[in-house]
Amino acid sequence: MEYDIIVIGGGPAGLAAAIAAKENGIRDILILERENELGGILNQCIHNGFGLHTFQEELTGPEYAARYIEKIMDFHISYKLETMVLSVTRDKEVTAVNPKEGIIRLRARAVILAMGCRERPRGALNIPGFRPAGIFSAGTAQRLVNIEGRMPGKEVVILGSGDIGLIMARRMTLEGANVKLVAELMPYSGGLKRNIVQCLDDFGIPLRLSTTVVKIHGKDRLTGVTIAKVDENKKPVADTYEYLSCDTLLLSVGLIPENELSVNLGLTMVPATAGPQVDESMQTCVSGIFACGNVLHVHDLVDYVSQEAACAGKAAAKYLAGGLREDRQMEARPTQVNQVEVQYEDQDEEQHIGQGEKHIDQHIDQHIEANPIEITAAQGVRYTVPQFIHTANMEDMLILRFRVRDVYQNKYISMYFDEERIVHKKKKIMVPGEMEELKLKKADVSGFPDLKCITVKIEEA
Repeated sequence: MEYDIIVIGGGPAGLAAAIAAKENGIRDILILERENELGGILNQCIHNGFGLHTFQEELTGPEYAARYIEKIMDFHISYKLETMVLSVTRDKEVTAVNPKEGIIRLRARAVILAMGCRERPRGALNIPGFRPAGIFSAGTAQRLVNIEGRMPGKEVVILGSGDIGLIMARRMTLEGANVKLVAELMPYSGGLKRNIVQCLDDFGIPLRLSTTVVKIHGKDRLTGVTIAKVDENKKPVADTYEYLSCDTLLLSVGLIPENELSVNLGLTMVPATAGPQVDESMQTCVSGIFACGNVLHVHDLVDYVSQEAACAGKAAAKYLAGGLREDRQMEARPTQVNQVEVQYEDQDEEQHIGQGEKHIDQHIDQHIEANPIEITAAQGVRYTVPQFIHTANMEDMLILRFRVRDVYQNKYISMYFDEERIVHKKKKIMVPGEMEELKLKKADVSGFPDLKCITVKIEEA
């Protein structure tokens, strides 16, 4: 069966992309979701704080998802649940499997990748010790408490200060657990400032920076952990070892975009994000295949996921209507290589991505633009999204999102058109855990007909 658009993933990104495509005139849309209901990770995020940008009111995760699911129903957009996508080809054939139909093969005129991300597991951390019960990722613990009504434990240590870890520190406390501390390897928190205040400070939970777990104790059930301060090279400092008794260790140590389909498809991957390279339309190096949400880069706010996904859905509709220029090509090589900071789960994953890049060299998309404008990250900026723009396909305003490498106070965000500085904006504080953005006007870009590169960097003055 053939559809105009197949959306892979029924979380916040997939829902927003499908709705935007429908609103822009596309009739035959199919969402493929591997879980047994739409909404993705939002279904287990029962805390509030969602929707302030999108709906100008504070919602819980399920409430936010429900707004989009209602639109899916109102628009009669088709979806298949409990459906795992196995592969996507460059000519947009999708192979999937589900319990009712078995193996199914579908074709689309355009595909939107919205698979989200997964948590980094303990195996990626190389912490010495046995494998006792009581060690969970923060997201797994969140599901146990919020969906299944089960408590993982009573005496809790949390490693990693990502937003899920911070939120679970509060949640476990509210359910009666004793959260002893949150340890963070880096000298800064990986979560939003508001979550540090509302989830830790308000409950008297200490946050220890430049600290990690160096040993796990217990054979059948976790009995405790040893923590230690780390030096500037992330190595434990010998005289700072401290034992903490606990029956539960929650890991909030990073998220990895779910890009196995993207790699096997041969998309150009950006090492700094572990996501596909995209242009201003959220289109990848393969014509008609788009990516959005956490599969592209890990977001801090779901509102930004929805905005970005709506752009992808609108662009996919424009592509099907012939409104995107097809004399386009993004370079078939990773960009922003000097910004590599993503730590892969294991050597196999890193090898697979390398194989994907080799695969790209063999299957460069034939629809090319001779001179796309490259967007590069430099001098304190880890990456940008998008990585290329084609002026002819831009909307009047393009939001350029990026993250910084370190904590910066009273510095300037600068944007250069080749060698000319166009933006010089002072920021009181910038941290890696919070996404930054710049607005790029089409009129400004069009005023530089020979523009080759846009650079975003951090400057002193």
